[in-house]
Amino acid sequence: MNSPQEHTVAESKSYLYALFPASFLIGLILFFTISISSQGSNQRLLQRLQQLPSEGTEKQNVTEVKEVDQCKLNQCRPRGSETLPAGIVHNTSSFEMKHLWEIPKKEGNHSVDIKANTTNNLFAMVVGIKQKDLVDKMVQKFIASNFMVMLFHYDGIVDEWKDFKWSNQVIHVAAINQGKWWFAKRFLHPDIVAEYDYIFLWDEDLGVENFHPDKYVSIIKHEELEISQPALDPQKSVVHHQITARGRRSTVHRRTYKPAHGGKGCDKSSTAPPCTGWIEMMAPVFSRLAWRCVWYMIQGDRTKKVGIVDAEYIVHHSLPTLGGIDKTKVNSKEKDHRADVRRLSHWELDVFQSRWKKAAEEDKCWVDPYQ
Repeated sequence: MNSPQEHTVAESKSYLYALFPASFLIGLILFFTISISSQGSNQRLLQRLQQLPSEGTEKQNVTEVKEVDQCKLNQCRPRGSETLPAGIVHNTSSFEMKHLWEIPKKEGNHSVDIKANTTNNLFAMVVGIKQKDLVDKMVQKFIASNFMVMLFHYDGIVDEWKDFKWSNQVIHVAAINQGKWWFAKRFLHPDIVAEYDYIFLWDEDLGVENFHPDKYVSIIKHEELEISQPALDPQKSVVHHQITARGRRSTVHRRTYKPAHGGKGCDKSSTAPPCTGWIEMMAPVFSRLAWRCVWYMIQGDRTKKVGIVDAEYIVHHSLPTLGGIDKTKVNSKEKDHRADVRRLSHWELDVFQSRWKKAAEEDKCWVDPYQ
């Protein structure tokens, strides 16, 4: 008969033999789990390491794409400049005059153009020697307000203007028997006048005794007028359209009111010129943006940003200018071509309207923004 001690030892061995397979199985499972997990981590690490050069390549490719896109963008430069490096291209210019011997002033280590009397506005006017007194008064006012001044001589006479002290300060352009818009189209390209905030394009028969250029500019800036004109003094001017007459109670007006009297009147519901969005072409003032549109014969917003400035007004003398003759001093051998000029202007308007209609019909991509 076995002793109690031997029985206890036998039971302990029996438990150990029973636990060993279970422990071995659990250990084997853990071994394979850790092994598989380790292999997965190694594979992910290897994949990550393999991706690192790929990401670098992607970054390089992105940089190259950006460079290519930038190069393509640079091709959209002014025609004729494609073969030049971008930094050497200047898209705009101005009418600033410099002496042939003037050396650019230095700022730091670079030679730069330092403008002593920088002007932000341009005053251009078509002139003839017969109206030199009126022209003199206008030019003096605009030069005093630090405007760049440009004179278009339709009679071809330039030397006789040298009597005025300001003659060498202004730009003179001469072409016989040409009108204001002929000069403007050829010598006031938007890229040439891009440095000027406002372009004043006036006739020569205007009185400026009550007009102040600097105050006028401050008003149209404040009112955000893109196209404007100074109001006309109704007591001293020839007024063809009521909207251009000065209103004494306002700084600016954008529309006019008048009873119909059997015809078309102007009221709050009127949306077309000459009730609103209307100025005359004797003394127009254009913003830089508006002039770019006008030069290309494209209309801007006709109601909101077009107005007459009442606070600064002028006198329209309606003198026989642009080649006309003074009837009080008429010579029997002279011919007044004013009727011919008016006839031509009507013909040119008909031609323009025909061109517009044809262009609108042929350009399938164009959309009229006002319809």
